[in-house]
Amino acid sequence: MKFLHTMIRVKDLGKALDFFIDKLGLVETRRVEVPAGKFTLIFLATKEGAPEIELTHNWDHADDYTSGSNFGHLAFAVDDIYETCRILQEKGVAILRPPRDGHMAFIKSPDNISIEFLQTGEALPVQEPWSTMENQGRW
Repeated sequence: MKFLHTMIRVKDLGKALDFFIDKLGLVETRRVEVPAGKFTLIFLATKEGAPEIELTHNWDHADDYTSGSNFGHLAFAVDDIYETCRILQEKGVAILRPPRDGHMAFIKSPDNISIEFLQTGEALPVQEPWSTMENQGRW
């Protein structure tokens, strides 16, 4: 068995692509337009051949999507959690659970999907401003 993808419904395709491609650095691996069904599927990954995130955009859907309690989060390993969070902050992304421990941080997508970052290997030494930064909202 091979894991293929996780699907997320998105309200505003432009905002979702800005977040996942421009801010997180994922790449679009393929796109499927289905005019008869009035939806678009866009597949994103960290690199070609890696497991994907499928963004599903239903063209006529106007309401915000809500998160069910049965879905937790997406998780990505990063080489430097502090640098990752710094870059995201500079791009206007709120760090909801800062990497106070040098190991883990959380953010959310425009459609309220929690995204976890985990430091590859051992936790980095604790450092400011992260070690004293408070949590924001729910993550």
